[in-house]
Amino acid sequence: MRVVDSNLAAEETAPVPPSKAKRLRVCLAGSGGGHIRQLLDLEPAWSQHDSFFLSEDTALSRSISEKHRTFFVPHFALGQARLGAPVRMAAAALRNFFVSGKIILRERPQVLISTGAGAVFFAIVWARLTGSKIVVIESFARFDKPSVFGRLSAPLAHRKIAQSEALSAYWPDAPIFDPLKILDGEPPEKKPLLFATVGAILPFDRLVDMVADVNSRGEIPERILIQTGTGGRVPEAIETVETLSFDLMQSTLKEADIVVCHGGTGSLITALRQGCRIIAVPRLFSKGEVYDDHQAEITSAFAERGLIAVANTADELSQALKDVRSRPPRLATSDPSELIRYLNELLDQWAVGRR
Repeated sequence: MRVVDSNLAAEETAPVPPSKAKRLRVCLAGSGGGHIRQLLDLEPAWSQHDSFFLSEDTALSRSISEKHRTFFVPHFALGQARLGAPVRMAAAALRNFFVSGKIILRERPQVLISTGAGAVFFAIVWARLTGSKIVVIESFARFDKPSVFGRLSAPLAHRKIAQSEALSAYWPDAPIFDPLKILDGEPPEKKPLLFATVGAILPFDRLVDMVADVNSRGEIPERILIQTGTGGRVPEAIETVETLSFDLMQSTLKEADIVVCHGGTGSLITALRQGCRIIAVPRLFSKGEVYDDHQAEITSAFAERGLIAVANTADELSQALKDVRSRPPRLATSDPSELIRYLNELLDQWAVGRR
């Protein structure tokens, strides 16, 4: 079954796997982008169960719906109020509340695993009310303290999981699994392509303008492709696309020598896996581009490890291009094997009725 909108219209897709003893009904709840990407990385833990995804309607989640049962909920986040749109946030939250409830009441998951964020919070509330076991995995993007989502959902969780040592000060009872792993080996062969990507959900016109500005100076000899986001800025004389499916995104990153991306963990890790030279442009709250400054925190941590360069203006992008071209790319990935092992053990316990 493939769910294509918030009204739960459905059509047949991938076949349901054969029945297994002691399988659980598992809801995998994550908002578009890096949150749902991490749930994909955890497939060895949930694939043996009767699992379905719950997410926002993005290019990535639509790609997931081609292979897995997927339900879409309206986007909302508390940060919308901070950006001056409290009425819009409240209206979206209300729609999300009822759509999430309809999905959870119909599917009745026994376990809900969530990597955040706001758009899936009400699914957690409904799942807890209907007796589901709740696992909250705080985003790898949160190095110093839990997110607002983490703080709100923690009291509802049967298990909390952190991915940074610093979070032990806030969640002393949570196991910690730091997934970042630096890889050795030669970088792969690349094409002379600069790929700029704004991420799965929102346009990011400042990033697009920075690339167009530096290109107008004649400082980008590579072919340029910009993924602008739906309704994003489209500069003249540059190849653009609004969205890319997950598979097309992967193939483009495989070819691209240089990647200019927003500061989301999913985008950074995906590009690092492909051996790209990466320049991150973090979305900033002060410019109304994001709901808080967690992307500045993420990119700073990655830059300190020598994995990426960071730029916030066209001039900084110009210098960052010179810097990344002058050194070999770094390869890194997220290694969730320990977290997968933990989840397997936890789900096995719950499958046989142990707390």
